[in-house]
Amino acid sequence: MKTFTMPGTDITAPNVVLGLMRIQEKTDEEVRALVGTALDAGITFLDHADIYGGEVHGCERRFAEAMRLRPAERERLVIQTKTGIVKDGPYFDFSYEHITESVDGSLAALGTDYIDILLLHRPDALVEPEEVARAFSDLAAAGKVRAFGVSNHTGRQIDLLRKYVAQPIVANQVQLSITHAPLIAQGVAANMQGLDQSISRDDGIVDYCRLHDITVQAWSPFQAGFFDGPFLGSPRYALLNTVIDRIAAKYDVPPLAIATAWITRHPAQMQVVIGTTTPERVDAAAHGSEVPLTRSEWYELFRAAGYTVP
Repeated sequence: MKTFTMPGTDITAPNVVLGLMRIQEKTDEEVRALVGTALDAGITFLDHADIYGGEVHGCERRFAEAMRLRPAERERLVIQTKTGIVKDGPYFDFSYEHITESVDGSLAALGTDYIDILLLHRPDALVEPEEVARAFSDLAAAGKVRAFGVSNHTGRQIDLLRKYVAQPIVANQVQLSITHAPLIAQGVAANMQGLDQSISRDDGIVDYCRLHDITVQAWSPFQAGFFDGPFLGSPRYALLNTVIDRIAAKYDVPPLAIATAWITRHPAQMQVVIGTTTPERVDAAAHGSEVPLTRSEWYELFRAAGYTVP
C-alpha cells in the first residue's frame, strides 16, 4: 500500500481510504471483518461523517461498538469524520455551535479523545468564516481535532475559509471516478467551442488543490454518476469494461484495482475513498494502490469512459 505524509500534517496516510457510511445495520463480526481486511491490506485511514447511519452519529457509534479499540489500536488508525449537513433542516450549518457540538458527538460515538481530520461536509451558503475559524481554533486548542479540511468545496470557497482559518485546509473530498470526472476532463478539453466537456463547473478544483497542498479525496470512485449504479460490469459502459478487463489481466489484478489505479495514478497524489461493505471488494480495490498505469493506459481508460481527448 502506497503511503504519503499529508501536506500540512504529520499524518502518514495510505492512498486508499475505507469509508464507513453503510455499516449501521452490520453485525459486530461483519464490521470487524471489513475493517480487518482493510488493515491487512494497509488501509489504516477510515472515513466517517456525523450523518452516516439511520440516526445522527449512527455509523460512528456502530464502528466503536463493534471494534472496541484499545489505545494502541486507536493510535494505528487515522480517523476522519465530517460535519455541516443537517438532514432534516436547516440542511447545512457551519455555525460555531453546530461544528463544536457535532465534534463532541462524534468523539462520544467513536469512543475516542481526538479526531485526526475533520471535514466540512458540503458548502454552507450562509457560512460565516469567522465562526468556522473560531470553532477550528477551539477544537485544535482542546486537542479534539488534529487537522481540518472540506468536502465538495470549490477553490473560491476554500479561499474564503483560508482568509480567516488559522489552520491549513489539508483535504478536499470530491466525487471522482473514471466516468464522473468533470474536474479532470474540463482541463483536457479546455478552449474547445461547442463541447460540453470544455465548460468549467468546478473552478479548477484539482489544480487549486495541487497549488495549495490540499489532498484530493475521491468519493464514489466506482459509481457511474451520482449514485446511479457502478460502471464496472455495466452494459452502459461496455467499451470501458473491455479496456478495464484487458488492463487488469495485464497487471494480474481485479477490475476494481484498475478503477482505483486510474485515480491513484494521477500526480496530484489523491486518495480513493471506497464505500463497500464487502471485504473481498476492499481487498480488490487495495490492489490498485500501486498499479503503475502508463500514460497511454490512463488516457485509453479516459477515452473509453466517453471523454474527448483532442
